[in-house]
Amino acid sequence: MKIKSYAKVNIFLKIVGTKENYHLINSRFMLVKNLYDTLTFEKKDKSDKNFVIEGSFSCETKQNIIYKIYEKLLEIDELREDLIDFFTHHKVCVKKNIPEFAGLGGGSSNAAAFLKLINQTLSLKLSTNDMVNLSKTLGADIAFFLHDFESAEVLGIGEKVKRFDESALDIKTLTPPIKCETPLVYKKYREILNRNYDKITKDNRLLGKKLQKMSSEDILKNFDIYELNDLYSAALKIYPKLREYQKENYFFSGSGSTFFKRIS
Repeated sequence: MKIKSYAKVNIFLKIVGTKENYHLINSRFMLVKNLYDTLTFEKKDKSDKNFVIEGSFSCETKQNIIYKIYEKLLEIDELREDLIDFFTHHKVCVKKNIPEFAGLGGGSSNAAAFLKLINQTLSLKLSTNDMVNLSKTLGADIAFFLHDFESAEVLGIGEKVKRFDESALDIKTLTPPIKCETPLVYKKYREILNRNYDKITKDNRLLGKKLQKMSSEDILKNFDIYELNDLYSAALKIYPKLREYQKENYFFSGSGSTFFKRIS
């Protein structure tokens, strides 16, 4: 059994406040239907008792978000035995197409795909809300991918997801060979705002509410890259070479480094 693990872009991303150590967002997430990883479970040598993930990842298995989801599942007593037995005989195989550190949600998408596939394969009977609650401390974007919406309003730290009534646009992505570190970009954003934080955050809330009512097509026609993504200026401060890849009519996804545009 094979499952597609789609990329996403942020049509807009407004920072509207903070909660503890997290930034609160008002964003429109949209699937990129022509860019996806594929995830399967394949037989493995059962003499290897480890949880195995095959794929071109830059991290060790125990740092991979798929493994962290697996650990969360093991905490559910009634699922533990079946999970251990299954992954004694199977490995997780991910064919990677989505670039890492690119603002496309690849890791979160993989985590959601893994959850959906193991839920179906082992008939775990986890609801979408069960899976969202299980994964919410591991990745802000996972909830969006679990809902299978093509376009959605995403609020809070990413856990509040509401379908937006439109189909995914045809999107072209351009990902420079620059790995943007999300925590660093958010930290720089706060430094840039400094004493103007309250005013700018208020302005962001107002614009975010306006954008929520508009179609993604109209948003991309009427606003520019700086207006739509509050993190772009911060990313440029840390990774100035991004400017070399910025093109007319392209926008910036998440904390970067991907630029995207609608294909006419």
